[in-house]
Amino acid sequence: MSGDEELNLLVIVVDTNPIWWGKQAIARSEFTLSKCLDAVMVLGNCHLFMNRNNKLAVVASHVQESRFLFPGKRWAAADLFGEAAGNSLESNISGSKDGKYELLTTINETIAEEIKDLITTTELKGQQTETLLAGSLAKALCYIHRMTKEGKGSQEIKSRILVIKAAEDSALQYMNFMNVIFAAQKQSILIDACVLDSDSGLLQQACDITGGIYLKVPHMPSLLQYLLWVYLPDQEQRSQLILPPPIHVDYRAACFCHRNLIEIGYVCSVCLSIFCNFSPICTTCETAFKISLPAVMKSKKKKPKLAI
Repeated sequence: MSGDEELNLLVIVVDTNPIWWGKQAIARSEFTLSKCLDAVMVLGNCHLFMNRNNKLAVVASHVQESRFLFPGKRWAAADLFGEAAGNSLESNISGSKDGKYELLTTINETIAEEIKDLITTTELKGQQTETLLAGSLAKALCYIHRMTKEGKGSQEIKSRILVIKAAEDSALQYMNFMNVIFAAQKQSILIDACVLDSDSGLLQQACDITGGIYLKVPHMPSLLQYLLWVYLPDQEQRSQLILPPPIHVDYRAACFCHRNLIEIGYVCSVCLSIFCNFSPICTTCETAFKISLPAVMKSKKKKPKLAI
């Protein structure tokens, strides 16, 4: 592989919230987590087939952790760049099945094993049932940074993140989420969002700030068609396609006191924390604000009349 060829890295973040997917199973929905992962694996295989320099990573965003489904623990950094490919294939797979390309077989088997282990070892404790999406995006950014550092110096790496969102947003992750968005913008990393259920205001902002595409899938069983149509092409190829039009972005911020989305509020001049109600002391940085009260007019004393 020549050093001047670019490397296209796609990191897919899949929402594996067991509560949301459990509700889908109880409702006897025709769209399940296994079918969602099948669509993700097809997208990943197609991405790798588009160019021999394309690379892939898949992250599961769970309620208690964020785990790499691919590459797994058995994969070394040299294997991801295509070096010593023969040795890595021999150590990771038992052989080709039905004439499949060995690398794709390995990826599919690794993702299936990791998601099975993640689901079976999950024990829900307490009421913390939100998906750790901000942590998963931060892990994806760290992985992209590591791949950039370990790659060849003369090789250009173009990276993008695709988020497949199922559960609702968590206002508790607002600050972490915004930090991740601005970090991705600074590194010129696109964040795309494919939302399965209710709209996500945080992902709308992420796509608008980084230049990605936000799409709420109108029909969940047709997820694969939307993934191949909208998210398989890279940024340069998208300009030549007819894609869904941009949507109205909800730029409301979440207050730090109640975690509610507000349009008008109070902002701390020191740490920029947002509050829906006025407070003389910032609960984040404990800054006491100097409040200028209106001047009070002193009443003039009447001179006593002199008795004649």
